[in-house]
Amino acid sequence: MKNIQFMKETLFLLIMTAFAWTSCQNDSGSAQEIRKGGPNSELVRNPATANMPLDTNLLARITFELAAFDFGTVNEGDVVAHTFKFTNTGKVPLTILKCRSSCGCTVPEWPEEPIPPGGTGEITAKFNTEGKTLEQKKSITVTANTYPNDTKVLLKGMVNPVKR
Repeated sequence: MKNIQFMKETLFLLIMTAFAWTSCQNDSGSAQEIRKGGPNSELVRNPATANMPLDTNLLARITFELAAFDFGTVNEGDVVAHTFKFTNTGKVPLTILKCRSSCGCTVPEWPEEPIPPGGTGEITAKFNTEGKTLEQKKSITVTANTYPNDTKVLLKGMVNPVKR
């Protein structure tokens, strides 16, 4: 009887561990999803090949006005939003395939249309502080037809816990 109880507790613990490990991940995309991607997915995966010169200086480049934003101190339960403004400083249109955050509590939004050379765009990130306290750092990874393919921006600040 103790053996059955032990097995039930172990199974429960394994299931809860797997749930906890995946619960704060916002990376709904996979390498397979990127492979299936849109019309520029090959360009995003390997920007130096898609019928373009091998010179990476001739690729799209994403240049952020501010790569890290400190939101200061907020109270637990607040939603912090920031818009990261960028410019395509490259030689070809910039295509953002996806943006993903380091935690499911942070949701990024990005432009779907290509940004021409010299053009500007915005990526908005919303961080829900519910259940998050003290120092917080949430990164957003931008995957695009740039070299390297991934660029990161950061939301950071302090979250005061709610007094219960």
